[in-house]
Amino acid sequence: MESSEQKPSIPVGISACLLGQKVRFDGGHKQSRYCLNVLSDCFEFISFCPEVAIGLPIPREPIRLVGDADAPRVVGTKDPSMDVTDKLHAYAEEVFESHKELCGYVLMKGSPSCGMERVKIYHENGMPNISGRGAYAARLMDLHPALPVEEEGRLHDPILRENFITRVFVYYEWQRSVMEQPTLHKVIQFHSRHKYQLMAHSYEGYRELGKYLATDAPKAPLEEVLNTYILRLMEHLTKRANRKSHTNVLMHIMGYLKRDIDSETKQDLLDAIDQYRTSKVNLTVPLALLKHYLKRHGSDYIKSQAYLDPYPHELGLRNYI
Repeated sequence: MESSEQKPSIPVGISACLLGQKVRFDGGHKQSRYCLNVLSDCFEFISFCPEVAIGLPIPREPIRLVGDADAPRVVGTKDPSMDVTDKLHAYAEEVFESHKELCGYVLMKGSPSCGMERVKIYHENGMPNISGRGAYAARLMDLHPALPVEEEGRLHDPILRENFITRVFVYYEWQRSVMEQPTLHKVIQFHSRHKYQLMAHSYEGYRELGKYLATDAPKAPLEEVLNTYILRLMEHLTKRANRKSHTNVLMHIMGYLKRDIDSETKQDLLDAIDQYRTSKVNLTVPLALLKHYLKRHGSDYIKSQAYLDPYPHELGLRNYI
């Protein structure tokens, strides 16, 4: 993890309207202050507006999803003969091929092109049917299932926000530390550094991927290992960590100090962890205490765990979980 003086600049895709660009059907925007004022310190936002990219004007006739819930078409609300589904899919394929550098993507909620979920799908007669994904977003996520994706509106939820940003930083490190010159050894090193971070999200995933790397990966082609590992890791990390799972990880990390701290210090740590478990304090309290003693007594292995510093502390994400 870079220090606060060397913040990363992680390439992240974003719906152009969220950056204040006036590209919406009505000529307006949906500027996100959080993305612009906070996340821009760490993310290098690359903006996309698929509707404009496929040639629709500003302003323009609104479009919507119509038809089958599994494969809706994107058509004009006034002129249903205007079908832009294939163009939106093709643009998603173009973005996927030409922007391999992306380590995350922030989408506009409810958009028939960019919505990640719960986008209204209509019957042919104009009545609401069910909900699904925007056509562009759906195709991009199908092509790139490991890419961390979130809707801007959901970033106002502290747990969802922390989960998404964690995944972006994990994927960024994967791209830098493993994929530039991949080897099985680098995958194992990466996994070793992220073991407790994975445990906080999914104990099952922690056990599954550890077993996979120990038994199946050495016998499989490297490309297969790379694809399997990162996809499974990112799937497990989408599960939301909670106080119970964080408490489990804190106790595991504390185990590395048992032989080096006195009983009074041990009790202080246990009290801080229990205060977190019972919702009396936030996660930063027991973590700060643990990191203080790990700095003095911890092994290189435990001090290198990504869980301890998954992203710049200036983001303040753990102040709310």
